[in-house]
Amino acid sequence: MANHLELIQELQQLDKVPSLERLRAAQKRRTQQLKRWAVYEKEMQNKKRKADKKGRNANNSQQAESKRHVSFAASVALLEASARNDPDEVRYLLKNNVSPDLCNEDGLTALHQCCIDNYEEMVKILLDRGASVNAQDNELWTPLHAAATCGHAGLVKILIAHGADLLAVNSDGNMPYDLCEDDPTLDIIETAMANRGITQEMINETRASTERRMLGDIQDLLRQGEEVNQQDSQGATLLHITAANGYVQAAELLLEGGARMDLRDSDGWQPLHAAACWGQMHVAELLVSHGASLNAKTFLEETPIDLCEDEEFRAILLDLKHKHDIIMKSQLKHKTSLLLTSAGIPDATAIAIIACFGFLESA
Repeated sequence: MANHLELIQELQQLDKVPSLERLRAAQKRRTQQLKRWAVYEKEMQNKKRKADKKGRNANNSQQAESKRHVSFAASVALLEASARNDPDEVRYLLKNNVSPDLCNEDGLTALHQCCIDNYEEMVKILLDRGASVNAQDNELWTPLHAAATCGHAGLVKILIAHGADLLAVNSDGNMPYDLCEDDPTLDIIETAMANRGITQEMINETRASTERRMLGDIQDLLRQGEEVNQQDSQGATLLHITAANGYVQAAELLLEGGARMDLRDSDGWQPLHAAACWGQMHVAELLVSHGASLNAKTFLEETPIDLCEDEEFRAILLDLKHKHDIIMKSQLKHKTSLLLTSAGIPDATAIAIIACFGFLESA
């Protein structure tokens, strides 16, 4: 993720490019930022296990530390050999009982790396030696997510043949087919989904399970009295994440628990910007109904409406803005009328004053 200096440089560059490219650049930054829910969830799980870890005796701790050092060294060797496409070295390591599922600090396994780099022979070696075809990194990406995103059709076929989960959902709420922009590769995935009898109902249910898990964790946070407005290193809150993913129930729960809608991330995005950018209409309506501003601007001077690419959704947001403006004008008119009346100004005069300031709609 960009540091402050890099962000300033990017802002200067973006001032010179067309608005559509600016939008795509903003969405790319959003993708980078919002792949953080899995990391947060792991931190929550680690907290829950903390008490148990404290109960371990010193001897067990020393043994565990020793094992960690061995695993770390082995994972570095395996990942390094995989990255340079060295099948002989990988075979040697696996033959000497190095686990094919060892990963780096980001949860990336050798199989993930080889699927990104399109090393077909290496993928076959790892799978033949028992590598988990559905291993997930810290952002819940499986090897199939990686291969599908890169459009590596041959690898996608191999992974599917080894039982890859076609409905695996990553931390952005995306399945492999959501991320695939290569038509031949997408055809392979969709054909496999049809052959496995996967229906739209099954897809929807699988997506919903991610929100249910998040709902449970939010409920735990609220029960324990913890802060729901905590921001990560990039300024994103749980409400940003629920807005981007369209998790209406989770967003409602956060709002009831005191989540703020005006908090900005490192790009100046409020949760409503995320909902608008990713086409999450129901969450956007929820946020607006709770007072979120459709006039709020990012550091690139973009409103939520500016970030909305879908014309139908944009029309809905414009309608919401129009209705909101009417309500605000009506409230201001009412308050002004009360003030003038309380000041002893006759009704006819008060109406004339209000009309002069444009508070009355023209007949």
